[in-house]
Amino acid sequence: MSTRELTCIGCPVGCALVVELEGKEVISVKGNNCKIGENYGKKECTNPTRVVTSSVLVTGGESTVLPVKTEKDIPKNMIYDCVKALKNVVVKAPITIGDVVLENVLNTGVNIIATKNVKVV
Repeated sequence: MSTRELTCIGCPVGCALVVELEGKEVISVKGNNCKIGENYGKKECTNPTRVVTSSVLVTGGESTVLPVKTEKDIPKNMIYDCVKALKNVVVKAPITIGDVVLENVLNTGVNIIATKNVKVV
């Protein structure tokens, strides 16, 4: 049996978690003050994922850079490849928050969306 110590990022409390594992199976999660912590501990030890935030270039807009993010989390080991996939993406203004900038990034089924409005110049 092994243990992992984590700080939960599910809410602002930041509980100190101790996750007990038998191989790759989670046996218990301790230290959490809510169900979010239990779920986070299990997921982080078996299938860690993250929401990715980055930026892409804009043409014809009041801003030349657009902040973007994944619609939902993707596998943690794909973060760098996701950012690389955005390197050459250029979008044309106007852009509205929530617009899809890149569909199905890395065949994850997750879209990259705009997080800022950009008007045409």
